[in-house]
Amino acid sequence: MGVLRALGPARSRRAGGLHDGGPLDRVVPLHELSRDRRRRRARARAARHLRRRAGLELYCATEFGAALWRTLWGAGEDHGLAAGGYRAIDSLRLEKGYRVWGADITPDEHPFQAGLGFAVKPGKGEFIGREALLRVREETGGARLCCLVLDDPRSVALSNEPVAIDGQVLGRVTSGGYGYTVGASIAYAYLPAEHAVADTEVAVEIFGEWVAGRVAREPLYDPEGARVRA
Repeated sequence: MGVLRALGPARSRRAGGLHDGGPLDRVVPLHELSRDRRRRRARARAARHLRRRAGLELYCATEFGAALWRTLWGAGEDHGLAAGGYRAIDSLRLEKGYRVWGADITPDEHPFQAGLGFAVKPGKGEFIGREALLRVREETGGARLCCLVLDDPRSVALSNEPVAIDGQVLGRVTSGGYGYTVGASIAYAYLPAEHAVADTEVAVEIFGEWVAGRVAREPLYDPEGARVRA
């Protein structure tokens, strides 16, 4: 399975000329993948995608991935299309505070620890885990996932670096990287609830050196979500 993403405010204009059907985020359209004599076509499923701003994910069979890339690239040339890899996507999601499954969130944490309580809807009725979530929702202790901004933007934590407060290691980095839009080194880590407060001073050990930082309010970019809805 091949996956390409079209992101940004001009996504519709970039991808709009590639399909024969209705809206790209509603149907499974036919995408023209080559202009040879046979005019080969392949089905590609389009899905909504969020990475700071709304976008589209285009899924196709592996053998059509390269052709879909060429077609998408050609359609976007007049609209300032730029290529971005996974590290670019990771930088964007750090700035927006989007969690990574298997790193920031695992089976060991519950949604309220991870700052995802807004996604829990106990009023919808019975579901697996509902009673457990109702119990932990009222807990005030435990660890909370925090956004950390380091004082030195050149020092970048990636994963598992120790996080200390007042000289005591109280957590470890779950994920991190550099935010190119906000111009800061960003890391996420679970800290005790009493320290999970904005402007709490922390230190992260990176390659043997302790780098100062602080707990920051999140998300760092577009906190009102206006750009996502644009």
